[in-house]
Parts: sequence; C-alpha cells; structure tokens
Amino acid sequence: MGAGKVGVTARGEGSEKAVGIEKLVEAVRAGSAEEVPALLNPLGAAERKAALAHFKALRTEVRRWTGREREVAGIQRALYVAGAGCHPGVAAAATWLGGRDLLPWRSRDGGLVLQVVGGQTPEWLAELAGRLAARPSVAEDNYGLIRGLVERSGRAVPESDGYVRAWAREVTPGGRRWLRPEEASPSLVERLRADPQTPVLLVHALSMPEPPEQVTWAAEEDSPRHWPTAAVTLVGEGVVDRTEVLDATVSRLLRGGRLHDLRFPWEVLRLLAPTADEFRGRVADLVGIAADAPSPVAGYAQEVLAGLAVDGSLSTAALAELTSAVLFRTEKKLVQAQLVLVGRVLTGDPGAADALLPAVAELFGHEDTALQGRALKLVGRHLSAVDASVRKELAGQADLLSPAHRQAAVELFGDALAAESRVPYEEVLPPVPVPRPVAPSASTVEALVEDLLAKGVSDDPVRFERAFDGVVRHAHRDREGVTRAVREAFTTGDWEHPHYFTHRSHGLHAVLAGLLGIADPGWVEARSARGGETPDCLHQALTEITDTRLWEAAALIGTGALPFLLAAPTREGGGIDPVVLAERLRAYRDAGVEPAPADLAQALLRVVRSGPDAGRAAGEAEALGTAAGERLATWLLTEAPPAATVRFLRREEDRTPLRWWMGDRLVVDIADRAVIREEFPAAFRWLGGTLEATPRRCRHWVEGQEHWTSVLPADREVLAACVLPSLAQVVDGSRESAESLSGIAEGEGRVGRAVALAVAFGLGAGDADDRLRAVDALLVLAARGDLDAHAVGEELGWLVAEGTVKPNRLADSARTAAVTGAYGTVWAVLAAALPAPLAADKPVRGLGELLAVAADCVERCGAAGVPSGLVELVARGGSTQLATQARRLLGALRHGTDQTRTETA
Repeated sequence: MGAGKVGVTARGEGSEKAVGIEKLVEAVRAGSAEEVPALLNPLGAAERKAALAHFKALRTEVRRWTGREREVAGIQRALYVAGAGCHPGVAAAATWLGGRDLLPWRSRDGGLVLQVVGGQTPEWLAELAGRLAARPSVAEDNYGLIRGLVERSGRAVPESDGYVRAWAREVTPGGRRWLRPEEASPSLVERLRADPQTPVLLVHALSMPEPPEQVTWAAEEDSPRHWPTAAVTLVGEGVVDRTEVLDATVSRLLRGGRLHDLRFPWEVLRLLAPTADEFRGRVADLVGIAADAPSPVAGYAQEVLAGLAVDGSLSTAALAELTSAVLFRTEKKLVQAQLVLVGRVLTGDPGAADALLPAVAELFGHEDTALQGRALKLVGRHLSAVDASVRKELAGQADLLSPAHRQAAVELFGDALAAESRVPYEEVLPPVPVPRPVAPSASTVEALVEDLLAKGVSDDPVRFERAFDGVVRHAHRDREGVTRAVREAFTTGDWEHPHYFTHRSHGLHAVLAGLLGIADPGWVEARSARGGETPDCLHQALTEITDTRLWEAAALIGTGALPFLLAAPTREGGGIDPVVLAERLRAYRDAGVEPAPADLAQALLRVVRSGPDAGRAAGEAEALGTAAGERLATWLLTEAPPAATVRFLRREEDRTPLRWWMGDRLVVDIADRAVIREEFPAAFRWLGGTLEATPRRCRHWVEGQEHWTSVLPADREVLAACVLPSLAQVVDGSRESAESLSGIAEGEGRVGRAVALAVAFGLGAGDADDRLRAVDALLVLAARGDLDAHAVGEELGWLVAEGTVKPNRLADSARTAAVTGAYGTVWAVLAAALPAPLAADKPVRGLGELLAVAADCVERCGAAGVPSGLVELVARGGSTQLATQARRLLGALRHGTDQTRTETA
C-alpha cells in the first residue's frame, strides 16, 4: 500500500510539472511575457530543459511567419524572457539574449529577464553581463539588463564601448532630447556624482575611438549637459581620479583621429589645466600630439610645450624633436609659431644651436619659399654658435632651398657653396607609355566561368572585353557546354523578370541571358537594333554603343553568325592593331560569315589608323574582296575620321536657373560625317553629326563611364568632347569623374581644344584624386609630344579669371606636376594661364599661391618672357602674398635663361 502511494505521488508530481511546462509554453505562444517569470521560476532544471526545446522550435517557426508582425513580436518578446531563464549555461544564455530576431524587446524587458535568472550565482550573472557588454549593439540595447546583472553580482563594471554609450545616453538629462530650462534638473554632474559606476565609465568614455554622441554635444560650458565641465568638476571633488583622467585624455589625443572624436578629451584636458609638473611627465606624448593630431589639438600641444621650453623645463632634445615634427606639417601657422619659439630659445641659450638648427634646416625644402626664407634667416642669426660639422651639415641642406634664396645662402655659408657648379637644368618627363597587349580570352570553359565570376569584371574594360570575347568564342564551339556551366555558376532568377533589363544591360548578364534563352528573342532583337532616337546626353550616347553591342551578341550568341568578336581590343587602352583586324575579317570570309553590324562598327572605331601598319592592313583588307574588307580599307585611308568641336554659351545665352553651372554652358558640336550616318548602325550615327548642337549636361545617374574610353580609343579629341560635360562637373565639386583622362592622354588621334579643356578641368578639380589623374595626363601628353601647353594654359586662364577654377586647386596640381621634374612644362602652361587673371578688375583670391608655384618653376628651369599684367601688378606694390610672389616671379623672369633640353626618364 505504501508503495502504491508513492507511485501515485510520483505520477501526481510529474503531472503537475507537465502542466507547468504546458502553461509556460502556452503563455509564450500567447505573447504574455509578463506571466513568464511566475510560471518559469517554480520549474526545475529538467522541466526548463524540456520547455527550452519547445521554445527553440517555436522560435524557428515564427521566423517563417509573414503578415503576422504584431503576433510575432509578442511571441518573440516572451521567448526572449523564457529562453534566458531556461538556459543553464551562461554562454548559451548570452547567445539567446543576443539573437537578432529578439532585438526589438531587449531594452524593454531587462527587468523580466532579471526575475528569471535571479537564482543564478554571482559569478554566472557577472559572466553573462560581460558577454552581453562585449557585443556593441547588444550592450547598447540591453543596458538596463546588464546594469542589473552587474549590481546583483557585485562584480566589476564592464568596460565596453557599447555599454558606455548606453550609460551616457541614460545618464545625460533628456537623453536624446533637447531640454527646456525647467527640465534640466537634476543636472548632469549631479547624476554622475550619484552613480557609483561613474569613476570607471567616465575614464573609459575619454578613451573611446568614437565617444558617445552625448559627450560631443556642442553645449555651453555652463549648460547642465556639458560633459567636459561635469567631468572636471568630479575630478576636483575627488569622485574621479585626476591621474587616470589625465592619462586617458593624453593617450586618446595621441592616438589621433577626427577632430569631432577628439573634442571631448581635448576639452577635458584643457579645462583641467594641468600643472607644469603634470605636463613634464607627458612630454613625449605631447610631442606626438603636436606631430599628428588635427590642427587645433596640435596647436594646443605646441602651446603647452612652448611654455615648458620658455621656462627651461623642456630638454633641448625634446625641443629638437618637436621642431622636426611641427615643421613637417602643412599648417603655416604652426610652422611659423615653431620658428618663433626656436628663435626665443636660442636667444636665451645659444648652446642649443647645434641640436636645433639642423631641425630648422629641414624647412629648406618646404614648398613655401617664404618659410624657406624665414628658416634661412633664423639659421643665419645663430650660425656662429655651431661647430664645423653642424655648419657643414647645414650647408648641405641649403641645396634644398629655392633658387630665390641661393644668393643669401652663398653669402651665409661662404665661398665653398658659391664655387659649386650649378647643374644645367634638364626637364624630366615620364617614359612614353607603350601600348600593352591584351591577353587572349580564356582557353577553357572552366577558366571562362572564373573570369565571368571575378569581382569587378564589369568595371574593368580590359577584363570585361576579354570575358565578352571568351563567352562568344566558347558558345560558338560548344553552346551546350557553356550553357550548362553558366546555369551552374549563376543565379538567373532575376534575369527572367520582365523589367530586369528594361533600363540596363547589366553588363554581360544580357549576353548570358541570350545564351540561356531566358529573354524573349523578339525583345532582344529589338534592343540590339535600337539607337535611332537622339540620346539625352553624350554619356548616354557612349553607353548606348556598348549596350547595343551586348544585345547584338545576345541575339546571335551560340549561332554560326558570331564566331568571335571583331571588336575585341588587342591593346589595353581599347585599340585594335589594324593588321589583326584585317586577319579577323579574313577568318570571317573563310568561314562564310558576315560581320555583325555593331561589332564591325565598334571595331572600326577602335582600329589604330596611325603608324606604318595601317597602310599594309588597308591593302590586305582590300584584297579580301568583301564589303567588310573594303570598309576597313577605306576607313584606314580616309581623311575624315569622327571629329568634334566645343564652345561655351555666353552668360546672356544661358537660361539655367539658380546657378551658372559650367556643364550647362558647354556645347559640343559633332562634325558631319556622311559615312557614319549612312553606313553605321543606328546607335553609332550620332558620331556622324546627328546630335543637335545644344548643351548636353547629364541630368541623371551616370553609368558605364569606365567603358567610355574604350569606345573611342583612336579618336581622343572626340572622346574628350564627349566626356567634357561630365568632366566639367569636377570643378563644380563632383568627385571621381576624371577617370577618362588617362585614356585620353594615352589614346590616339588628334589633339585639340577638347583635350586641352579636359586637362584644364581636371587640373582645377575639387577632388585631390581627380587632380592627380589630370597631372598624370598632363605629363603623359608632354612625354608623347602631344601637349599643347599654351592651349591648356589659355583655357585655365579664363576659367580662373571667371572663378570657375580656384587658384589654390590649380596651384596644388601645378606644384605636384612640377616636383616630378617638369618645371619647364608647368611654366609653359602657367605662362599662358596668368595673363587673364592678372588682367582681372579685382585681384583673384588665391592667385598669390599660383604665382608662387610659377616663380618656383622659373627659378628652377631658367625661363624668360614676362606675362602681360605682371609688371603692372608689381608696380602697385604691397606686402600681400600676391604682391610678394609677383615681385619674386618678375625678378626670376628677368634673370631667366632659355630652357635647356628635355629628358625623359
């Protein structure tokens, strides 16, 4: 009987537990998160494990639900709480609480989670807090839960960026809201003072690479939410350790970064007003800050160290290190302040000259000749205090000085320097680019698929054309094999959507869709024959040529009508060797195949028409006895290739509202070419003069610009004219629109105003990378003997005079080109550019910087010939940079000599 009672009792307990699990699961399914703690806490480890299996299955199930967002959200909220209480292991619990699908409820339900994990050990709770805090997004959303876990465990505060960001948000009055005055109590400092975690978290906030947004708010120092003031107040009260704060701020400033991210530690350090003793222990860090920090922060470090130096608290070695670091910076204000500091120190301690003057002499190579002069004068004042070895070292560094200071250097360092024979100037230009051949297309289907799947293949014209030709060749040989390989390699679901190809060919996807038979054949054929309508803009016209080729191939691929591409480039710039094209046409004739119209038209545009091979290829093509061969022969020998001219609307002709954009004033006229209008496919006929001569500035998203150069590699003047509307935008602030400049410089064909304007726009671009591209193009054109420096200069002159090109940007480009050794080339451009801005009614802002570069070029290359307007400017006198550099340039020109020979290296 007793045994029976035990059995009944056991069965009763099991039944009760099963009912408890069932009720818990039902509450979770109902989304009743508030009921979970009361239902879960009575359960034991086995029951929790059984319930957890239900929760994992339910979590997977609700992920697939659609159209039931409100119901799903409630269940996920309950799952978040229940799952946390059912996981016995801390790692598993942390993973559950960090699940992305449970994210919406984290911040709200931290209190419920604390109820279900309250029975765990302090070590378990502390480890869970640490794991959650280590994940940035989880820490920010789970601040309340993590804080509760830390407080219950009694363990150390987790120092993580995510947790500190959440803490700063919670402790700042108003959080993310702007407060009205009556809402400002209690103040930030009162909240921080009352929080026991402040001593740890505040120091961590000072050290963060990207501090919480609340600490960087631009509040006034007396604001109740001004973090730097609150931090300094707590340091003064002893709530936060002063040494820890000093170390954290200095260390953070030393690591550098954006000024926005450094503002909090910088303001705290400034308001703390460290003593000289505190700064002396951090001299090395301050020198590093002065060397690399953003200008305002570097200036603060420089002021602190200057105070130590004047008081005699800074060692000569440290001052020399500081001097070398600061003089390397580009900010003239910092450089000038350092020269003044060194002068003061040397006046009081002449014995420091041996260590300090070599550091000052590093300024002899500075791009600003005025700073060179100041450094030379400082060296001259204290030269008598150095020994012979240092004097010799300084004399050697004097070779870096601009020729404008050579006489002063001779007078300073004596006859030894004066006796040195001056090396005759030689212009140094880059080597003439040699056309690089394009590698053959992939030899196997496997290699072809690798080419097609390679990252960026559509953005690289060389790889794109190689893969394009490879697809066509292999599909002609084995359409079934290539089709099978493409189906295995690509996800083609989107290609079957009727609108996928409506506005774009998506690169080679169009050809592959034609291969697979996905697109409607009639629609593909219509796309391949389109192009009769006038394009909206010139860049669209260029892109249309590439798209037409792709759709033509899509219609013909895998058939006998397209064995390979005639237009596949043989040179990386997009050009085709004429003999190779003649051989390709012979192969077509022998196979009895007529060339595809767009493929042949693009091949004619790409074939190189200059050089001895053109005549031989023309003869071979004519001997083929085919219409295509005759067209190639005529094309190679014709005197009328595509041509274009450019002009600008006068201001009164321009009807552009609001702002006078350069691209809106530009007019491109495509010359009349009957052969192109009559014999080329529709997409090409605009090159025969069908476009109306009106501004063609693009007003929609620019696409396909990486392929523009390869469309017209043999006619760079026409190419330049076509891309000018896009290039004109770089002076208006657009970025990375000058990629075609390299192709223009290395292309074939005549050079005219369009090329000159393209280079001029690039040299005046707002983006530094675009200016570098223009500098490269300028030097390549000069090395090839194709640069019309006077034409480029004249275009720059009126662009600077009217304010389109900013002189400081042009000065940066000119200086970059000159220091490569092309001083004569740069001066030839500037000599033609300066008369227009010099003749302006009002002084052009920033022109002095451009005159400084011009003077440096003349001093080095020995040119002569005074630009009009320069003498009149000098006669007006003055002490501005414009007047100073004008006098310098005029003096250099009057002492100049003819430029010597040019050397390519």
